[in-house]
Amino acid sequence: MSHYLFDQLHFVRKNTMKLVVGLSEEQSEVVIEGMNNHIKWNLGHLYFVLERNAFHFIGEEMSLPDHFEELYRPGSKPGNEPYPVPSLDEITELLGGQTQRIEKRLGKRLQEKALQSYTTSSGLLLTTVEEFLNFCLYHEGMHFEKIKWINKMIRGQ
Repeated sequence: MSHYLFDQLHFVRKNTMKLVVGLSEEQSEVVIEGMNNHIKWNLGHLYFVLERNAFHFIGEEMSLPDHFEELYRPGSKPGNEPYPVPSLDEITELLGGQTQRIEKRLGKRLQEKALQSYTTSSGLLLTTVEEFLNFCLYHEGMHFEKIKWINKMIRGQ
């Protein structure tokens, strides 16, 4: 039986993925005036943060393509990247299988303490696998709204 947290992670990710159905590569790279990033960056960032929160702090290997951290870590932004940027299809493929892979690897380890705790930029202290994953629901919700807004602006809806 699935833990509610994984049900919620799957639900949130499914809804994020729905936002980009039919989006072209060019549309995914439009930076709206006043914004620092675009839809593709937001998607890559979501993948990176969930991957980091799930595995890095418990000392497990992350599944990241080359230079993914440099491209999508907090504080990064698109434009003049010194590395090849993955395509929208590549990023959505990574996103599509991520929550299931995390559930498979960590489903019975939610109460495990991290090797190091982490305090988010908003001041929340995370110490267990469950806390790190639960925070990602909030994080993805924030970026979901950004993606939704950018999508609306570029599609003229």
